[in-house]
Amino acid sequence: MHRSFFALAVAATVIPSVASADEAPKGKVILESRLRYESVDQDGFAKDAQALTLRTRLGYETPGFRGLKALVEGENVTALSDRYNSTTNGKTAYPVVTDPETTELNRAQLSWTAPQGEAVLGRQRLILNNARFVGNVGFRQNEQTFDAVKLVYRPSPSVSLTYAYLDKVHRIFGEDHPQGNWRSDSHLMQVDAKTSIGQVSAYGYLLDFENAPALSGATWGVRFSGSRPLTNDFAATYEAEYARQGDYRNSPTSFDLDYYRLSAGAKTKASSAAIGLERLDGDGRRGFQTPLATLHAFQGWADVFLTTPVNGVRDIDLSATTSLTGPHAKPVKIQAALHRFDDADGSTDLGHEFDASISTPLTPHVSTELKAAFFQSDLPAFPDRTKIWLSFEFKL
Repeated sequence: MHRSFFALAVAATVIPSVASADEAPKGKVILESRLRYESVDQDGFAKDAQALTLRTRLGYETPGFRGLKALVEGENVTALSDRYNSTTNGKTAYPVVTDPETTELNRAQLSWTAPQGEAVLGRQRLILNNARFVGNVGFRQNEQTFDAVKLVYRPSPSVSLTYAYLDKVHRIFGEDHPQGNWRSDSHLMQVDAKTSIGQVSAYGYLLDFENAPALSGATWGVRFSGSRPLTNDFAATYEAEYARQGDYRNSPTSFDLDYYRLSAGAKTKASSAAIGLERLDGDGRRGFQTPLATLHAFQGWADVFLTTPVNGVRDIDLSATTSLTGPHAKPVKIQAALHRFDDADGSTDLGHEFDASISTPLTPHVSTELKAAFFQSDLPAFPDRTKIWLSFEFKL
């Protein structure tokens, strides 16, 4: 590990000197399991991918002692049907479903909490803002976690300062993939402030990857999101974000690229709808990249633009969500979205996509989801594809 990581690790363990006001009376057993079927019909492949995978997590978090807790969690992904390219099984005749078989340590962390802050040291889950730049990729079976130290300070109830140092990134591809782990010397900084009209976040993400230098970069940005009641049951929603990304440390090329996101919508207690515009710049050599993001949640569930094209991408999206009461007297959530993709300048049509899902809890511990994505394009670089998922998830 890097020397700076050791220094921060020492700081994180010697900081605690005052007991937290709320100590956990007992430890917590972590037991989660997700069985998922995923099919992919993609142009250019003679065979459709048919993946049936089971993800299981087992762990334990100790009771709190003067604000200190320890947590350890293992993760296993088993392929019950492996007619798909997992990126490590060599089955390249099938489309990719990035759920490789693996057994690994998912989290192993020591945390300390106090009224004005917290510190977390070790292999941990990190999600910042809406996960557009830093997330855990929770949709995939093998979660993305980080060997890191995270420090949070809250000088007031409405303001928080976060710093994280990343020593290693454990990616969704697993230990057997050549890019399954990134050796990192990266710094994440973020300030969040709650105001009367919404939340403001200012951030700087300085990413330096020893074995993925092309994805090293410094991103500085600001995000604002919120809602405003218009009647007792109706509110307007809004979001605006801008970021600038440039080369950093061992990046092999120089670049300066922009990102922005604008969204406006409305919501009631049970439903919401919004229209958004997201643009990731490109200079003809590379596009604005977000290598640590939960990418599946953005620019369509078909995952066509996980890597931003060299001429960038512009996504105009219309989304809607509603919650109904099902015949089993439990909430049924329905989501749908339309996407229109162009290059960053709007001069080339890259394709369009329709996404839809329906999900509901079956018991207090079991939930299910049916989900689909349909992408079409006239460009060979972005082949048509249809993806369907059916999952059952158990959480203790």
